[in-house]
Amino acid sequence: MSVAGQDPFNEEHDDAPERDDDSVIGRAFLGSIAIFACLGLILGTSYYFLRGTKKVEIAVAEPISLPERREMPTAVVPTAQWTDITDSAGIHFVHNSGAAGEKLLPETMGGGCAFFDYDADGDQDLLLVNACAWPNNRVANAPDTTLALFQNDGTGKFTDVTKETGLDLSVYGMGVACGDYDADGYIDLFISCLGEDRLFHNEKGRFRDVTEQSGVGGDAKAWSVSSGWFDYDNDGDLDLLVCHYVEWTREFDLAQEFRLLGGKERAYGGPQRFGGSFPSLFRNNGGGKFSDVSKEAGFQVLNPATSVPMGKSLGLVFEDFDNDGFLDCVIANDTVQNFLFHNQGNGQFEEVGAMVGVAFDATGAARGAMGIDAAAFRNNMSVGIAIGNFANEMSALYVSKGRSLQFYDEAVANGFGPATRLELTFGVLFMDFDLDGRLDIFQSNGHLEEDIAKVQASQRYAQSPQLFWNAGPEFTTEFVKCRDAETGPDLQKPMVGRGASYADIDNDGDLDVIAVGCGQKPRLLRNDQKLQNHWIRIKLVGKGSNRDAIGALVEIQVGEKTQSRRVNPTRSYLSQVELPVTFGLGMSDEIDRMLIHWPNGKKQTISKPQVDQLLVIEQPELQ
Repeated sequence: MSVAGQDPFNEEHDDAPERDDDSVIGRAFLGSIAIFACLGLILGTSYYFLRGTKKVEIAVAEPISLPERREMPTAVVPTAQWTDITDSAGIHFVHNSGAAGEKLLPETMGGGCAFFDYDADGDQDLLLVNACAWPNNRVANAPDTTLALFQNDGTGKFTDVTKETGLDLSVYGMGVACGDYDADGYIDLFISCLGEDRLFHNEKGRFRDVTEQSGVGGDAKAWSVSSGWFDYDNDGDLDLLVCHYVEWTREFDLAQEFRLLGGKERAYGGPQRFGGSFPSLFRNNGGGKFSDVSKEAGFQVLNPATSVPMGKSLGLVFEDFDNDGFLDCVIANDTVQNFLFHNQGNGQFEEVGAMVGVAFDATGAARGAMGIDAAAFRNNMSVGIAIGNFANEMSALYVSKGRSLQFYDEAVANGFGPATRLELTFGVLFMDFDLDGRLDIFQSNGHLEEDIAKVQASQRYAQSPQLFWNAGPEFTTEFVKCRDAETGPDLQKPMVGRGASYADIDNDGDLDVIAVGCGQKPRLLRNDQKLQNHWIRIKLVGKGSNRDAIGALVEIQVGEKTQSRRVNPTRSYLSQVELPVTFGLGMSDEIDRMLIHWPNGKKQTISKPQVDQLLVIEQPELQ
């Protein structure tokens, strides 16, 4: 028996009494179990008799009616073959960038092109803009490279008429703007250059240099790029807007240590180290005279942080985004924010690009923007602005909600952007290549640096042009990239693409394309689609408005569907498209109504015009 204060676990104490206590506890525990068992039996029996024989009703869940699986429509891309007819059509031209090993920035940026009817015979002729050798690299007795004008015989066959038309001019040319600024029935030419720009007056098929007396030559040190004619004040004649890229000199360029990553040899540099510049707006005063109204019109945008010119402009397009009767303009800027100049209707513009959503990408960053186009590609009141950007920056597609100055970049959502991310895009065009009534997108691509593949495995100097078919807004992938099997190999062949343009060169109703190569031959692609879709082409002649009817809006009604096209040849990059507008009609062989909104605000209705024709419409004299 243990004593208080003694260790109970001491091995020397007597443990017999403890064993007696364990026996007592064991008997008590067994008795408790028996009692609890009896109580459980009594309670269980009582519960059974009290509940009787009532059955328990078990609720059966009703089967869930699941919705039927939604089958998404499948977009079937049409087959439309494209044929390279550059040589067979008589287009013998090689662009001269002036490159001779020094790797100067201007060598990477040209050139432009234009389809226009220079001789007023009804078909689309072709101008190709050329640069030239640098003064210090010219070879004695070597012929100078010049602009090139090719006359169309109406079937898509061309003859070089450069010399006899007076355009055998050697300049460091970049782009071209076509417009009949004096309303004499012949389209005049403005050539943007590195250095003084040139204006040529078309005198019934022969061109005369009128730069000096016109006042549009600009600064001899400026670098002009995309340009365009438009009637910004609706006074009935065409004014001229000229974009400028950066402040550039050969000496400053050579002083920069531009290198490819890890390389020792000089590379082409970007625009970041060069100063910005202002666009120039020239008001048409009549009599072949122009006034520079850039400052008072609101085009001199300063960087708020540095008070220096902000713009580094490349692409230009005009459109009346808010439907107020005055043309606005969007300028694509390289590595700085894009501009949207809203026309106030009083001779002044307000730059609202950031406010309306076209200045930056979705993260608020500026991109390397090059070419541009704008159109009502969904056949409703909304307008899309497509902008081609630098390599590894997908193309943008800013879309308005109706005719409002508010845009959202939908390039990712509709499938267009991801397919363009790797390419470095210059020329961008909305065009209905298959005549189904929906505007598709063509892109001209090519890198700046010949050796880019050495440092970026995903990049190539020569890149394939891209054609995107518009499947319609009912598809998740609204724009579908066309493959070799759908276009043929000629369109997809890589090139160092720059400017691009379209026209119906053979008068068969569909649109053909040219893409200019930097330092190489262009590619003239004939559209050989055989889809049997109907079409109509409209050529407007203004009377109370400017003669080219630039700024006019043409609408057609086919059943419940409405399409619209803006007369505006200034598109793409450094380039101009033809003046006539083309509507694809699909299988519809009848147009219910055509409505023309002339640039001076007057309207004209034409009932049931015949399809499958080029229709020339003159503005009524009383308007």
